[in-house]
Amino acid sequence: MESAPEERSLMPLIGRRKFLADSGRAALLTSLLSMPALTQGHQTFAKSKRNTAWDSFIDDLEQQIPKVMKETVVPGLSIVIVKDAKLAWRRAFGVKDNTSKRPVDDGTVFEAASMTKPVFAYAVMKLCEKGVMNLDTPLTKYTPDRFLQGDSRLDLITARHVLSHTSGFQDWRSEKEPLKIHFTPGEKWLYSGEGYSYLQSVVAHVTGESLEPYMRANVFVPFGMASSGFIWNEIFEKRMARPHDAEGRATDNNRATEESVARYGAAGELRTTPTDYAKFLIEVIDPKPADAFRLSKASLDKMLRPQVKVESTKEYSISWALGWRIARTSSDILISHGGYNRGFQCMVEGSVQQKAGYVIMTNGENGGELLKKLAPAISLRLYPLSGH
Repeated sequence: MESAPEERSLMPLIGRRKFLADSGRAALLTSLLSMPALTQGHQTFAKSKRNTAWDSFIDDLEQQIPKVMKETVVPGLSIVIVKDAKLAWRRAFGVKDNTSKRPVDDGTVFEAASMTKPVFAYAVMKLCEKGVMNLDTPLTKYTPDRFLQGDSRLDLITARHVLSHTSGFQDWRSEKEPLKIHFTPGEKWLYSGEGYSYLQSVVAHVTGESLEPYMRANVFVPFGMASSGFIWNEIFEKRMARPHDAEGRATDNNRATEESVARYGAAGELRTTPTDYAKFLIEVIDPKPADAFRLSKASLDKMLRPQVKVESTKEYSISWALGWRIARTSSDILISHGGYNRGFQCMVEGSVQQKAGYVIMTNGENGGELLKKLAPAISLRLYPLSGH
């Protein structure tokens, strides 16, 4: 069996004044917001008059992104910006593969890594809405298989605990750190891929389907996410970006199998494009009426309701909801999630109030450094009244 994808949260990158106070990032912000508009073109979904603040912002992004990619040694990047609940702009930069120099395009597929979790969480919330599961019923009630032997606290873990990272499981087990429950479920927060793996096994039991066909039928197809999936296939063979190490050297793709997806799928095995993921984001920040696949307003509100606070200052609070990280400021609520698998780093953020957001995916080990430099300025431009 393949080893677990390496993951770390990129959540602290967004919405904090201390990042903008950093001289390098503050300089970039100044550049993005005040540089004269450039003349190079950009891809938009609706033409608007030139010389507007929006056009200037996009033109500045198109100049700055390649510079930051070069500084951080990130070979390829794809970005989508959502504005007024629509795909307002998207652009691809750099190469899929530093060896072949094939360019990234809008159809290039990346590993979403931990950004898989909100998508899986959405499907779990729908199962709860339908009454197939309950957020607060112990997961051991749904399956005779025990995820961990010898600890009665397993009988306390619920879907709510897993989705809010309060199950007590560590992120991933290893030979040095075998799987265990580190505290009474619900007591505090500890980010956990193992929890999502456990919940995935329960969902497979109650639905009678493995992750790939279930998510395809219940999320990807209804939401128009035609380039999304888990198990390696012909689309990925043709369109997948290759991961790159910190020096920009291409490494081998992780060709996920049914076996590896059964273990790690819900936690971090989604392969998708920023455009596909933006379609999912729009379903969350500007939902269509509930149907067999889309959540009701009550369920969506429940999904985005903070469950456990992990940080708080006078300017903002950081909490985890069900599948999403929540940043509350004086005038806005931002939902977000980051992702890291070896050679891929990405981020999604959105504002329910302003129906705006972005998805950025990279194929470089240094993608986190790029996101630290770009994401705060993009956030500030998209949500100018959010106080961050």
